[in-house]
Formats: sequence, structure tokens, C-alpha cells
Amino acid sequence: MSAVSIFNDVIGPVMRGPSSSHCAAALRIGRLARDLMEGDIAEVLVEFDRAGSLPTTHESQGSDMGLFGGLLGWDADDERLPDSAKALEEAGIKLRIETVDVGDPHPNTYRLTLRNVREQHALIAISTGGGMMEVLSIDGVAMSMDGGYHETLIWLPQTVSAAFEADEVIRHDTGENQLIQVKAAAFVGTDHLPALAVKRLAPVLPVPSRKDMRVPFTSCAEMLAHDGEQHTALWRLATEYEMARGNFTEREVIDKMIAIVRILQKSIASGIAGTHYEDRVLGHQSGRFNELMQAGKLLDGGALNRIVLYVTALMEVKSSMGVIVAAPTAGACAALPGAVIGMAEALGKSEEEMAQAMLASGVIGVFIATRWTFAAEVGGCQAEGGAAASMAAAALVTLAGGTRDQAIAAASMAFQSMLGLICDPIANRVEAPCLGKNVMAASNALSCANMALAGFDPLIPLDEVIDAAKGVAAMMPREHRCTSLGGLAITPTSLEIERKLGALKAKGCGGCGCG
Repeated sequence: MSAVSIFNDVIGPVMRGPSSSHCAAALRIGRLARDLMEGDIAEVLVEFDRAGSLPTTHESQGSDMGLFGGLLGWDADDERLPDSAKALEEAGIKLRIETVDVGDPHPNTYRLTLRNVREQHALIAISTGGGMMEVLSIDGVAMSMDGGYHETLIWLPQTVSAAFEADEVIRHDTGENQLIQVKAAAFVGTDHLPALAVKRLAPVLPVPSRKDMRVPFTSCAEMLAHDGEQHTALWRLATEYEMARGNFTEREVIDKMIAIVRILQKSIASGIAGTHYEDRVLGHQSGRFNELMQAGKLLDGGALNRIVLYVTALMEVKSSMGVIVAAPTAGACAALPGAVIGMAEALGKSEEEMAQAMLASGVIGVFIATRWTFAAEVGGCQAEGGAAASMAAAALVTLAGGTRDQAIAAASMAFQSMLGLICDPIANRVEAPCLGKNVMAASNALSCANMALAGFDPLIPLDEVIDAAKGVAAMMPREHRCTSLGGLAITPTSLEIERKLGALKAKGCGGCGCG
């Protein structure tokens, strides 16, 4: 697998849907499956392991929506996504979803069997968190594919040898024949070969992978050793990292983050103005909060009130299928940008300074994603809300002009405060208590940023905190890791809300927004 990229794994994708590990990752899996079938799909069988997270969450948390959109060739922010099931049917693709007992080790495993009149193929892939995914096998042949390369798959007789100018060439023995997997910056030519079959799977990630790519560090300890006594600002170290990872200039990295800041500002504005969606637990609430805040009728929270407003607005946009940025996930999409943009506006900071703060948060996310995960299905909400709080704390210190070490200290303290947080969405929708957890993460980030600026000692190095979270997750029951089988998700009120929303969908009012 390629090294983590800030714009692939941490701040992104730009998407619609309630969950990045469900919707965006499933869409990317669907896109690769579509390419495997050369765009011609007549039937698709989707199988989920009974012990995983998907049997209870695939419909309500956006896996179906994303997967269907991917099979249709759509992007993660396509406005048609809420209607992807209908579009799949109109495209004449027969669908079957089944729950099976196969003992998949990863809770977010997709088993797809795809057919048309000429051929049939099978693909197994996992969603690894924050919209990232990995193909584990095609037609029973184990392989690794994360969507960062142009992948050319060439089936050849065993006796044929082939050489390619490529980043990586992997030979898979299929018994009677061989399967050559070619990873490159472009698809390779095959006309000179007696190929039995050729498939070309296009990249699905915004930052491609490439041969001989090297990053300057992958952990916080390595970064500190790399920077030494220079005490370079954290955002500059983040920029250095992403320049190496993506072969970008410094200006390109900053401009990419400015573009994301502008998307987030637009989403905040649309959330405050008002959102609507039928298949939803919570209605529009940020508008009323804004009215009372502007009228001075809320308790004086200073800049925190603006942050709470922006966090709420972003969560409402997510819940109404509007455009958001998974930062680091869709379920935790609001804490980091709400804190950064809210505080930056209160301080009169420019959009470039906002982008710098977001970059600082991004390198903290690199350390988390490299050592562990952003997937609540693997780590509970500590992997989402905890990661978001840690990233936001570093960003806020950066906005305040704090040092590299202060930003890292804030990130460590914020993450320490959220170990053990479970994932228990009410009515199986990623709205509540997700909203409160995003607000808590942003508030925690602000508190820890100020503590770090005041010289508070985090005691535990950031890398060790991430490892501790991973250890906690290993001991957490699966019912508390985003399966909707524990916590608030199974309270009588939650189950009744889910029943009512299900009844609305059965009547044909499942989220078109028609009111």
C-alpha cells in the first residue's frame, strides 16, 4: 500500500453521504468493479459477512448509495447519489444483497460477483476508513490495490514471459494460466502479447501513487528527529511531507488546501441557511442557534459559540446529502473545519492561514492513519472523533502562531481525552450522538490548544497515544464499533425512531427531499 497522503487519506474525499468509510469507500470499490467489467454490468451480487458491520448499516449509512453510484461510474460528490438505487435499476442492472457466514477478518468487507452475457468476475475489497479502500482479491487471486495506480491486469498462458516499463509488475499464478498485475502512471500496452484477457482499472484517488516515492517521515517521532532543533512550523512540515508524497510544489499543496477551505466555507453557509432531507433524525437547528447567537441570547462562549454553529451547520449539510469534506471522516467531518474556520474568522485570519492550519492538522492525521485507522468499525468513535479532536487542536495552535512542539502537545492531550469513545448512532443514522461528539471534539481541541499554548505538559508522546487508542480498540466489543448493536443505538427511543424512518421509506418518502 502507498504511503498516506494528506489529500487522499486525511483531508478528503469531497463527497456526499453520511459516512466516508461506508459511502465514499464503497463508491471507489464500485468504480473499480465497473472497470473490471468494462462498464458492462448485467447482474451484481453483494455479500456481507454476518459478523461484520455492514449487514446492519449498509443501507442507512450510505454503503448502498455509494456502491451503486460507483457501479454507475459516478463521483463521490455527484448530486444524483441519493437516487443511485433507482438509477441502478433504470440502467437494467439486477442487484442482490445477501448476508453470509464467511468469517471475514475486516468488518467492512465487500464481496462482489459481477456478470454480463460474456463473463463473470469476483472482487473482494475492504473499506479502511475515511473513504480509503483496498482490493484484496480478484477472481480468487490475492492482490493489493488501493486505487492510486493505473492497474493493468493481463491474463496470459503460463509459458509466456512479459516485461513492462512500470512502477511495479506482479505475477500471480492462477494454476493453468498467469495473471500479470501492472501498476503504472498510465495503462500499459498489450497488443504485442497473446493475452487471454486484459482489464484496465483506473485510479480513484486524487493523489496518485508513483515509483520510488519517498516521504521524509511517517511518525511524529520521525518528524521530530527529521526537523531537530529547527523547530519548523508544523504546517511547513506538513507541506514538506505532501510535496514529497504527491510530487507537488509548495504552492500547489497550499492551493489544494485553499480549495478545500472554500468548499467548507460554502457548506457552512448552506447549512446555516437551511437544509432538508426526509430520511433524517435531526432537522435544521443551526439557523436558530445563529439567530440567538447574533441577538446575544446565548451564554457567552466567545469564539466557541461560532465554532459550535459551524460544526452544527456542517453536520446538517452531511445529513441532507450536501457536499462535505471527510476530515478525517464524514461522521467526524465537522469538528476540525468548524473549529478552524470558526476560530480563524474570529481572529480575522486569511484563507491561506486557514489552509496552513488545516495542513498542520493533516500531518497529525498522517501519523494516525499510518499507525492505526480512521474507521469507527475498527476503532470506535475514538478513531473518528478522537482523531478529529487531535487534528483540530494542532490546527488551532497553528492559527494562534504557536510552535511545532505546542501543536504536537495539543494534539496529544486532545486525543488522550477521547480514548474509549464508542460509536453508537441513533436510529442507525450518522447524526446523533455524532453531532454532540463533533461539538465535544471541537471544544476539546480549543481547550487543549490553549493548554498547550500555556505550556501544559501532555506527558504521553503522540505516537504512544495513537498506539494506546489502537490497543483500546482491540479490547472494545464489536457492538461498540459502529455496528448499531450497542450504546444509544439500541435504546427504545432509538429503535422507535428507526422504525418510523423505515416506515417513511416504505411509503416512498425515503429522502428525495420533496417534503
